[in-house]
Amino acid sequence: MNGGPVRASVVRFRVHVDSLTAVLQHRAASGPDRAAYIFLQDGEVESASLTYAALDRRARAIAAELQRRERPAERALLLYPPGLEFAAAFWGCLYAGVVAVPAYPPRPGQSLARLQRVAADARATTALTVAAKLPAFEEMARQTAELTALDWLATDRVPDALATPWQPPATGRERLAILQYTSGSTGTPKGVMVSHGNVLHNSEYLRQCFELTERSVSVTWLPSFHDMGLVDGILQPVYTGFPGVVMPPAAFLQSPIRWLRAITRYGGTHGGGPNFGYELCVRKITPEQRASLDLHTWVSAYSGAEPVHQATLARFAEHFKPAGFQSRFFYPCYGMAEATLIITGGRIQDEPVTFAADADALEEHRVVAAAGAGVRVRDVVGCGRPWLGTRVEIVDAATGRRCLPGQVGEIWTAGPSVAQGYWQRPSETQATFRAQVADTGDGPFLRTGDLGFVRDGELYVTGRIKDMIIIRGLNYYPHDIEQLVQACHPGLRPSGGAAFAIEADDEEQLVVVQEVERLHLRGFDVDRATKDIRKAIADEFGIRAHAVVFIRPATLPKTSSGKTQRQQCRERFLAQTLDVVSGSAQTSA
Repeated sequence: MNGGPVRASVVRFRVHVDSLTAVLQHRAASGPDRAAYIFLQDGEVESASLTYAALDRRARAIAAELQRRERPAERALLLYPPGLEFAAAFWGCLYAGVVAVPAYPPRPGQSLARLQRVAADARATTALTVAAKLPAFEEMARQTAELTALDWLATDRVPDALATPWQPPATGRERLAILQYTSGSTGTPKGVMVSHGNVLHNSEYLRQCFELTERSVSVTWLPSFHDMGLVDGILQPVYTGFPGVVMPPAAFLQSPIRWLRAITRYGGTHGGGPNFGYELCVRKITPEQRASLDLHTWVSAYSGAEPVHQATLARFAEHFKPAGFQSRFFYPCYGMAEATLIITGGRIQDEPVTFAADADALEEHRVVAAAGAGVRVRDVVGCGRPWLGTRVEIVDAATGRRCLPGQVGEIWTAGPSVAQGYWQRPSETQATFRAQVADTGDGPFLRTGDLGFVRDGELYVTGRIKDMIIIRGLNYYPHDIEQLVQACHPGLRPSGGAAFAIEADDEEQLVVVQEVERLHLRGFDVDRATKDIRKAIADEFGIRAHAVVFIRPATLPKTSSGKTQRQQCRERFLAQTLDVVSGSAQTSA
């Protein structure tokens, strides 16, 4: 059945509600004193918490303030530093019938261009934040007409007494709940229209495939304004009724041991993130630190948002086996903001599935098992199957026809989690959310822009269409090249590289940009590393690297969720604005 449709039977929702507000009201009524969220300010110290009753009260108070203001809000920007005030404000928007627009909070001196575009595109009239940030945000806002016109509100100044006059808004599954702006890994950010029904379906999807119960505990460091951090880290705990432990992303990035210590401390059962997060844990957590960990409760360690590397899973499982982690705890999955969050996943009791593919055949979009000596192998990790009435098709992106078994094509999906479209973008909505299979007329489907194949019912994701490198008529997956490069030298940062093509000498040429670890900057031998990388690429892929550029750590363009922005990196390379390591050049050699 590879290449064919994948379907799952529709399962009835456990909670019969028509809005997210009804979910929180149910929790507040049935378990008012149970913990909804716990916040670890520095990733370790428990600095704030909210019970269901307190969260419901804060949401009603914020909603009442939004309802009584002179300029009624229809869409509100949420600009919050890490903390539980974001959660209270998000639920407050829902309680007010206001569409929440989570956004990355600006920092002093940072460009406001993206925030301007989001505010203008969303036609937001209100901006919500905390009192401590309000003066700085208002000062920055004076620089632009789009932000100056906003009605600013510090929600932590709203008194709980306002909860009494709150008036419940109109509800319904089709009502818009969130404008989730895409992180912009492949283009201009667009507002994904996510309804109450979309979130309810995806939350039930997560509950079932992760086997979550009220005895579960999630621990997350993911940013709340991003789809994974929001839907899984903030909404899922309330939907299922378990406590969500939240820490700032920076706390994890600065010291990954904090995430695993929190899992140990709270008996975390559920939590995850992009592949680079697990790689960071392996590199930064010493055997001495590991001795204090107990990870035997962590039964659903999901990995998503970027390609899942089998080598990373193996390294992590081996490194943390002494702490009780088992390889079957890993849960590779696939999803995107346009489908609310999750599209496919497996069963938590199963080991991750890996297919050893013939790499040369895969570059020709053929699925062939690797066999024989001298064959290049690419291990592709399975991302599970669709659940709850979700469908997946593998389609030829050029012809729109369903792929035959054994072919790689674009991943198309349909189901109740697929969002309503892009805000104020009818033509892009039509092209992306309303696709039909050319040979059958079946649809509508969401075109994901990702490449993959189905084998024995399992979805394997191989890359993105726009990131594909084509040199002399042959296809190359950038992350394959990036992984090879990072294995060439111990000073090269895992998940810190970008491979892309440019036009030079009248043909497409390969460029590699790679971060150097901070500890290796002093004395880094650029010439030696360049020669090693060129040789490895030539030996493995039979192509020449037109340029190899080394850049300083944490300067590779990435989205808020950690996805490499290859096209932006390409633009910076061409403009020669990369933060290069001394001795490295932004031109070919």
